[in-house]
Amino acid sequence: MFVTRFAPSPTGPLHKGHAFSAVTAWRAAQAAGGRFLLRIEDTDFTRCRPEHEAAIYEDLAWLGLDWERPVLRQSEHRADYEAAIARLGEMGVLYRCFRTRKEQLALAGLAPNAGDPRDAQAFQGGPHAPSEEAARLAEGRPFAWRLSLAAARQRLGDFAGLRWIEEGLAPGVHTARPETLGDMVVGRKDIGAGYVIASVIDDARQGISHVVRGVDLAELTSTQRVLQALLELPTPIYRHHRLVLDATGRRLAKRDGSTSLASLRAAGMTPQDLLAELGL
Repeated sequence: MFVTRFAPSPTGPLHKGHAFSAVTAWRAAQAAGGRFLLRIEDTDFTRCRPEHEAAIYEDLAWLGLDWERPVLRQSEHRADYEAAIARLGEMGVLYRCFRTRKEQLALAGLAPNAGDPRDAQAFQGGPHAPSEEAARLAEGRPFAWRLSLAAARQRLGDFAGLRWIEEGLAPGVHTARPETLGDMVVGRKDIGAGYVIASVIDDARQGISHVVRGVDLAELTSTQRVLQALLELPTPIYRHHRLVLDATGRRLAKRDGSTSLASLRAAGMTPQDLLAELGL
């Protein structure tokens, strides 16, 4: 059966880009006679707010969408993500990274004011020397758990054997190339598991057959494919769709203060107006 999901984080109001993704996924489920699930990805308790979660339900209902209940909230399943991280640790495919944002940018050859470090092509650095790691642990320094691609390759063999089916942009069979993003963070000491691993676990938990999401997340698929192989989880079919861009050609983002659906609604825009504007 076709099962897909829309999985927003309640860290701010939804914007037009979220509307496009949610409607695209919902319509795909309707067309296939399948199921549409809503997942609240609230693992980052430092930024998630109950009022933003409530607004998500209001915005999606305004768009005319319906979804199955109860809604899965990731904050209620932290133990599962931590267990997965512990399992990866036992495999020897994780390492602690104490590097600050400034240090990460320097390793990537970027200036400290170069912008969001996620814009760097790939993480540079690798594990700390044992003595340095021990010293920073003794100081109580915060750290992130990074997935060691070198160790994962030793365990899994050639990544060329890791594939998935893409039905959205650039359709076909794709081969994992996790080196593009390097050793990604899967969790942090202070806030626990992050999106990259939590979404993989929940896609398997919820029986997601098709992941419908923006093309800005396409590169993450390679790393998530590695995690699926390590944790022996199924691989869904992916449908990456186009992004909604602003007047300057940049993708819409909460951190840039993109116009919210609530403000559009307050200004008198109807769902039909918005869908027409989005080409839906």
